[in-house]
Amino acid sequence: MLKTPVIVLNVKTYSEATGDKALEIATLMDNISKETGASMAIAVQSTDITLCTEKVSIPIWAEHIDPIKPGSHTGWTLPEAIKNAGAVGTLINHSEHRLKLADIDICITRIKELNLDHIVCSNNVKTSKAIATLSPNFVAVEPPELIGGDISVTTTDPGIVSDSVGAVRDVDKNVKVLCGAGVKNGKDVAKAIELGADGVLLASGIVKAKDKESVIRNLASGL
Repeated sequence: MLKTPVIVLNVKTYSEATGDKALEIATLMDNISKETGASMAIAVQSTDITLCTEKVSIPIWAEHIDPIKPGSHTGWTLPEAIKNAGAVGTLINHSEHRLKLADIDICITRIKELNLDHIVCSNNVKTSKAIATLSPNFVAVEPPELIGGDISVTTTDPGIVSDSVGAVRDVDKNVKVLCGAGVKNGKDVAKAIELGADGVLLASGIVKAKDKESVIRNLASGL
């Protein structure tokens, strides 16, 4: 499992983080992690998993898996495939790729069978609590309306972070909680931890930044 507190970057399908550009970001994070001791991981597109795992030592994750076993599922993402590509974990149920609760349950079961780490995304306290009953490794609460914005959830709606932490731990104290949406700097990271979170999940704050190295270093300072 990821060492916490942790910064997890999801690069999505941004052109600034596809192919060699994904590797460039992963390399920056790897170097800064080694230098500062900050725990970091990066979720990349499935096509870039092997490219990154061969070059860096920080955990490389997939952005999604589907609730399937090997067989006739054309175009779906097989959990075994991301493991074979070198991923050590995956996101599940991101707000941009939502699943039904029953499918989330299957995904968690399948990923546990493969002994891979996983973060299940949630959009509110109620959903976070429901997901916690499935005993994932991590729940990441991200209000969809704040994703990609300029104001962090820790500033706009700190209650959803602290309340999600409380709700999840009331169900299962072993489930760790991340927060995301609008996280941009070390102050946001520090506030997330102050609110009880075990780290942050972010995307555009790094991927769309002109000076990615400075942003990553600033984020790491919040740990």
